[in-house]
Amino acid sequence: MPPATPTAPPEMLVWDLDGTLVDSGHHVPQAFVRTVAAVGGHVVSPADVEAAYPLGPPERMLAHLLRRPTTEEDLSAYYTQLGATGVVAYPGVPGVLRAQRAYGPVAVCTGASRRAAAVLLHDAGLADLVDVLVCAEDARRAKPAPDGLLVVAARLGVAPDALAMVGDSARDLMAAWNAGALAVAAGWGHEYDPAVPADVTIRSPAAALALLGPAATTGRTG
Repeated sequence: MPPATPTAPPEMLVWDLDGTLVDSGHHVPQAFVRTVAAVGGHVVSPADVEAAYPLGPPERMLAHLLRRPTTEEDLSAYYTQLGATGVVAYPGVPGVLRAQRAYGPVAVCTGASRRAAAVLLHDAGLADLVDVLVCAEDARRAKPAPDGLLVVAARLGVAPDALAMVGDSARDLMAAWNAGALAVAAGWGHEYDPAVPADVTIRSPAAALALLGPAATTGRTG
């Protein structure tokens, strides 16, 4: 069972990247598929890539998909492919992040590597809108472990239970609970599953801002 929902409205929002801020559900798997074909000489499917997401950053995923240790050449090929996919932000995201700065810094907690996150944020036009970026290199364990969110809380100077983690996957929601934060399901994301419990389910990025005020609704849904 998930832990009890925090009773006070969160002080700060933390966003997942893939499938929450950027519409990468097709782009990232295709970048891996093309990379494996180019440097490994065999075929993997987008489903194979998605099944490897819990492994963490690209070097681990590539090692699994290539069936051998990852080289720098492999990583360079992947980042080239990723930068060519034309990933975009979900509708309304840039304006929401600008508005969030009225409440405090914009924080992102992602399982992507710092280089991958930089590519995605740049291509989606969000690079200048993120104040705190915690990536795979910053956390000892990947989501659903709480490590990344604990780093975010430390950098923001707040307790973990003052955060609301907005993400589309079960890993994001479990990471929030494991950190003592509010688990907010991003109902527009490509990994969103209405059968997965959340403290709050929102249907648009703009709805996250309402969580920061006294009118926030924190009844568990899903």
